[in-house]
Amino acid sequence: MVTPLFECRNLVKRYGPATVVDDLSFDISPGECLGVIGPNGAGKTTTIRMCLGLTTPDAGSITAFGLDMPRDALAIKAQLGVVSQMDTLDPDFSCAENLLVYGRYFGMSRAQIAPRISQLLDFAALAHKANAKPGELSGGMKRRLSLARALVNDPRLLMLDEPTTGLDPQARHLMWERLQALLQQGKSILLTTHFMDEAERLCSRLLVLDHGKKIAEGRPRQLIEQHLESDVVEVYGQGALALAQDEAHAPLRALAARVEVSGETVFFYTAQAMPLLAALSERHELRTLHRPANLEDLFLKLTGRQIREDG
Repeated sequence: MVTPLFECRNLVKRYGPATVVDDLSFDISPGECLGVIGPNGAGKTTTIRMCLGLTTPDAGSITAFGLDMPRDALAIKAQLGVVSQMDTLDPDFSCAENLLVYGRYFGMSRAQIAPRISQLLDFAALAHKANAKPGELSGGMKRRLSLARALVNDPRLLMLDEPTTGLDPQARHLMWERLQALLQQGKSILLTTHFMDEAERLCSRLLVLDHGKKIAEGRPRQLIEQHLESDVVEVYGQGALALAQDEAHAPLRALAARVEVSGETVFFYTAQAMPLLAALSERHELRTLHRPANLEDLFLKLTGRQIREDG
């Protein structure tokens, strides 16, 4: 059995009367990418902060690399790399200087850091921006520089809190390519994200949180098979909503295991899509999309379609 690199057991965190993390346990194995997903207010960022020793849990334990948090916080942090949601790059330093100064925080000498700077800038596809300051970079470049900076100390575990939020598709794909390269090198990653395609692409295992509790855990495909029907038929256009509401369409709804409405679209979840598609083909005013169930369907089933505004 593989010994976990990082373990959290029965974590609890309260702020006043609100319990934002509620009896949460998980572990991360060497070379694994564990994804943490959940709606706003689910407790993802608070969990990351406890893992980093920035927030003290009210109950539970955290161990990493055979050490205890917070007792051995400095020794643990020396083996971690962190990319936070917010840009924390120093605007007064160039890209190369940001890496140099950050390495000094870990007690590395200039001689130790210097060879790594060019390697990390190459890795981040920023060699041509070595002397540019963060204010001269695009959003994607800043995120890649933040990732390069997190690798200065050659960490065993990376903690990434929504690392691609706000990036355009091309920048996101380049970031994913870099993260996959790190996994192939044997790095471990704890990743929080709101992008289900990102979670499915990068994560070997997922933790689904809601209201501070773990409501599901497992490999992405296993979770989809466990909680969902295999096929989804989306229906939209004039009269689509009536399919979900009117008694006259009850026989059509009976062809699906579950029917949900979001906005102007009706979602039919079924293990046998062909009879449903045949019936819908007679309704020429409707438009349909037939696809396999995915992580977004899982997320919405487990946490609901209601928009959460809390942080």
